[in-house]
Amino acid sequence: MPKIKLADNTIKVIKDVCAEYNNSEGELINVLHKVQHKLGYLPAEVQEVIAKELKTSVAKVYGVVTFYSFFSMVPKGEFPISICMGTACYVRGAEQVLNEFKRQLKVEVGESTGDGMFSLNCLRCLGACGLSPVVMVGEKVYGRVAPTQVKQIITDYRDGCGSSDSSKTA
Repeated sequence: MPKIKLADNTIKVIKDVCAEYNNSEGELINVLHKVQHKLGYLPAEVQEVIAKELKTSVAKVYGVVTFYSFFSMVPKGEFPISICMGTACYVRGAEQVLNEFKRQLKVEVGESTGDGMFSLNCLRCLGACGLSPVVMVGEKVYGRVAPTQVKQIITDYRDGCGSSDSSKTA
């Protein structure tokens, strides 16, 4: 993957976040969370700046980013879609729901749609087993999702109604 050149204002954002945490290596996870929140993702070039500011190795930063599933090295869509693949959700059809999202969006897990609107991801457990299978779109939780509902969920977000109370949510 080709290296990207970070804009000066992006580097400033990263340095400011690191400074908020006193450039402490012990605050690495907090720094990563905040930088990802501000920038949307943590590509290698961002990790290099963080490592330099926290006076730690790039390998350590990369190890943390790749270990925890909530960090991403690729840009997420405006509406990140996460399908729970925990045991209860899986047994109740989460794989079929995931396959329908993949079919409708024409992406694989870890990818974003060409228009940047959606990205697709899997999670291990959302703690809502009684509502399985569970899907999250952004911060909104959808319970008891059937493959036949996937097209409508996507349409609601494309039409700008995804954050309304018109959808069945948990």
